Amino acid sequence: MQIFPTTIPDVLIIEPTVFGDERGFFFESFNEQRWRELTGIDLHFVQHNHSRSAGGVLRGLHYQIQQPQGKLVRVTTGEVFDVAVDIRRSSPTFGQWFGTLLSAENKRQMWIPPGFAHGFCVTSDVAEFLYLTTEYYAPEHERCIAWDDPDLAVQWPLATAPNVSAKDSRGRLFKDADLFP
Repeated sequence: MQIFPTTIPDVLIIEPTVFGDERGFFFESFNEQRWRELTGIDLHFVQHNHSRSAGGVLRGLHYQIQQPQGKLVRVTTGEVFDVAVDIRRSSPTFGQWFGTLLSAENKRQMWIPPGFAHGFCVTSDVAEFLYLTTEYYAPEHERCIAWDDPDLAVQWPLATAPNVSAKDSRGRLFKDADLFP
């Protein structure tokens, strides 16, 4: 496993060591001891989520204002453009976003720490998305920032308007959102 920093130092890209031959492949998608050695971050995951989305679907930008979740995300089928937005007012990267392509082919993962909004759009015909979380889902604390917020100006790689849920279409503007100190 290799860990790569991003333009937002707390957000990390993880590339697993993949063992493959003509029969297929194997890799550890998470190893707590190795993770701690490489990052110095002590994690405890409490929930494992799996979603499937059609091409053009955009989910996000989600976060929990209480019980904030750290997320280790990856794609097992297809491809997504995955985005993390720093919503910690005290952070030097407050209001900045980082995005990258995650796919079944590249097997990359992204670590999104607590205090970030998260979203993704599907850039293939279909995508299956897995994520481990450090806190349980708490719908009463869930918030959503508008995916197309002009102040954030996330550069989603979409040729047409995305397919978003009714809940996500009501996301708040960044300047009006409940944010972290």
